Amino acid sequence: MTFPAIGISLGDPGGIGPEVVLKALATPSLLPEARFIVFGDRRVWDANREALGLRLEAPLHKGDTVPSAPGFYFNDTGGVSGDAIRGQSSGENGKSSFRAFEKAVEWAGRGLLDAVVTAPISKTSWRLAGLSWRGHTEYLDSLYPGAIMTFWSERLKVALLSQHVPLTEAMGRVRRGVLLDFFRALHRSLAGVRSGIDELLVAGFNPHAGEDGLLGTEETTEMRPAIAAAAREGIPVSGPFPPDTVFLKALDHPEKMVVALYHDQGLIGFKLAAFETGVNTTLGMPFIRTSPDHGTAFDIAGKGVADPRSMLEAIRLAIRFS
Repeated sequence: MTFPAIGISLGDPGGIGPEVVLKALATPSLLPEARFIVFGDRRVWDANREALGLRLEAPLHKGDTVPSAPGFYFNDTGGVSGDAIRGQSSGENGKSSFRAFEKAVEWAGRGLLDAVVTAPISKTSWRLAGLSWRGHTEYLDSLYPGAIMTFWSERLKVALLSQHVPLTEAMGRVRRGVLLDFFRALHRSLAGVRSGIDELLVAGFNPHAGEDGLLGTEETTEMRPAIAAAAREGIPVSGPFPPDTVFLKALDHPEKMVVALYHDQGLIGFKLAAFETGVNTTLGMPFIRTSPDHGTAFDIAGKGVADPRSMLEAIRLAIRFS
């Protein structure tokens, strides 16, 4: 029997990433059997493990092969010089979190891992480290153009047309050709992971989805033609629906997914419904990437009170989609 190989990056050493990873892995009875390889600074792992009083064993694993037996392993990617700066952004922490993430992605790209689960990073730390990517998804998109940001929970599922971009830039992507290409890519990706989604509900761009042109024309000139063309190709997509009600159509309907046009349009509704258990998932790549839907939570880092449920769900979904 072959067990899935799941890479987990520790995230920003100054945030709650190491804590939620440790707490999630410390409850193996809640996880399917797999080969878990944690990537990060071993000193950060050990310091958090000791602070939490956990006895989780993860022997150091060297080389470029993945162990065949299920269990927990650690790949030490190094990190900060000295102790991690907890509770704030720093360039050293940014370098450490990127190095772990980069190594996990490289392994996945070579086919050594079935999925990568990423603990939260600080975008400011990445910028202070001199990195040009805003975050995980933008780095993945540079390697695999067309990577799609989606969000999953038991109650609600959302896909984003645009990701971490200014709103003015997101507005420019509401175009017929861009939308049609996105519907095609999303449909292929969902089929590839056997997601169970059989209807895509597209949120409108303007209030009341434009009110037949009275409150904006994008729905009429760009969105409806793209949706109609996709439907003719057999893609189960409909809309555009008023943005303030479309989430109600999908809430508690596991077979439906909302397509939001920009980041906050999708994430406000999603996090209201599933902040503690939601999962950020990147589709459209040769491997699956998942992540908790929360950030570094610098304000509670080191206090031992971080909720690991979103990380636990991210690991479970990575295994399921693998």
